Amino acid sequence: QVQLVESGGGLVQAGGSLRLSCAASGRTSRGATMGWFRQAQGKERVFVASITWDDGSTRYADSVKGRFTLSRDSAENTVYLQMNSLEPEDSAEYYCASSPWTGAIVITWNSYDYWGQGTQVTVSS
Repeated sequence: QVQLVESGGGLVQAGGSLRLSCAASGRTSRGATMGWFRQAQGKERVFVASITWDDGSTRYADSVKGRFTLSRDSAENTVYLQMNSLEPEDSAEYYCASSPWTGAIVITWNSYDYWGQGTQVTVSS
């Protein structure tokens, strides 16, 4: 069992920044990829970004490219999502997740087997 705990959400004005953290604990095998998804009220959960533990390869949704940066601290089993130039459209519940896979499949939510509880991000206009 892997436990994922997100933190860092909150309320910010448009153009501002937030940094989300996701700490993994539990079984020694933490999976191959960590991902972030977000779900706005009344909408489906969508892919935001992912990073592999071994070489730090990243993927980003087109909507966040150039604004969001995902990094990892392997020693701390923690990933960080730096979100800059936030827009009201970025408002959502953000979830981190762990996947045993790498490659393009990690943009799909059902490739992940462990999920955090979510952290709310609200961007005011």
